[in-house]
Amino acid sequence: MKPASIKDIASKANVSITTVSFILNGKAEQMRISKGVIEKVNTIIKEFDFKPNQVARSLRTGNTQTIGLIVEDISNPFFASIARKIEDKAYKRGYKISYSSTENDPVKAKELIEMFKSRQVDAYIIAPVPGIEAEIKQLLTERIPLVIFDRNLPDIDVNCVVVDNFNGTYIATKHLIDSGKKNIAFVTVDLHVDQINNRFLGYEKALQDNGIKFNKDIYTEIPFDSTDDNTNAQLMLLFEKNPEIDAVLFSTNYLAIKGLLVLKTINKEINDDFSIVAYDDHDVFKLHTPPISVVDQPIEDMAEKIIDVLLNELASANNTLTKREVSKIILQPKFIKR
Repeated sequence: MKPASIKDIASKANVSITTVSFILNGKAEQMRISKGVIEKVNTIIKEFDFKPNQVARSLRTGNTQTIGLIVEDISNPFFASIARKIEDKAYKRGYKISYSSTENDPVKAKELIEMFKSRQVDAYIIAPVPGIEAEIKQLLTERIPLVIFDRNLPDIDVNCVVVDNFNGTYIATKHLIDSGKKNIAFVTVDLHVDQINNRFLGYEKALQDNGIKFNKDIYTEIPFDSTDDNTNAQLMLLFEKNPEIDAVLFSTNYLAIKGLLVLKTINKEINDDFSIVAYDDHDVFKLHTPPISVVDQPIEDMAEKIIDVLLNELASANNTLTKREVSKIILQPKFIKR
C-alpha cells in the first residue's frame, strides 16, 4: 500500500496542502490556523500514520532538527553520562543528537566539524581541544548556534557551560588536609587544557593556603594516550618511590579507577592512614570498599544549561539584526565525602 502524502491529508481534511505543511512544521498558530482545523488535520495524520520525509522537510525549512555533539572521548564515563543527558533533553525538545569523539586530536576535531557541516546540523555542542579556535570563530561568523562545555576558550566570545574546576580540587584538597594529610599526591593527565590546568591550580592553592609546600616528586602526569601497562607502571613507581604519600587526588575518574587497581596489586590499603579522592563520580567509587570520596560535577544541570542556551541561540539564529548575547555559565561542583 502506497504511504499517505500531504496531498492525501489535505484532501481528506478539505484544506490546502499549504495549511497541512504549516501544521506539520509547527507554524499553525503563527499562520493563525484555527484550533479546530489543527485538531482535524492532526487526527487524520494519526489515522494515516503519516511520517514526514525528513530530507524533504529539511530542504523546505532549512532545519534538520539535529545537533552535532563533539566530545573528547564518548567512552569516557563523564562524556558518556553528559551525552546521554543532553540526548534526552534535546529529544524532548524535538532535536536528535549526532555525536563523535576527537580523541583530543585537533585535526580530527576539524574534520568532525566539517562533517557535521556537510550534514547541515542546526547547531553544535563542543568540548573543544586546543588548535580548533579558528574553526570555532568561523562557526560564530556564520551565526551557527554553538555552545562549548567542559573547558573554556577565554579568548573567544562564545557560549560556554563549565564547572569551577579550581574550586573542585581546592575543596577536595582542603578536606584531605583537614583530615590530617600532609603528603597529598596529585595524579593527572598530560593535557594542558583549561579544565585540567585549573584542577591542578586548585590543588596547589589549597596546599599553599595551608602552609604545605608543593612537592613535584608526588605530582604525576600520565600521557593521554598511555597504554594500561604504562599507566600502571607509572603509578606503581609513584607509590614505590614515595612511601610517605598519605593521600592521592586523581584529576579524572578513569585515572582513579586505574589507581585503585594498582593499589590492589601492590596490596596498599585505603584506610585512616591513606586516602583517595577522585574528580568525577562513578559507580565504582560507590561500590568500592571502603567507598571513595569524590568531587562530583553537576552533570544534570550542565546538560540542562547547555540545551537551554542552545535553544535560545536557535530561536534567534535567523534574525541577523539581533545582537548575539553570549552566555558564560560556571557551575559549582560538590564534594561527596564517603
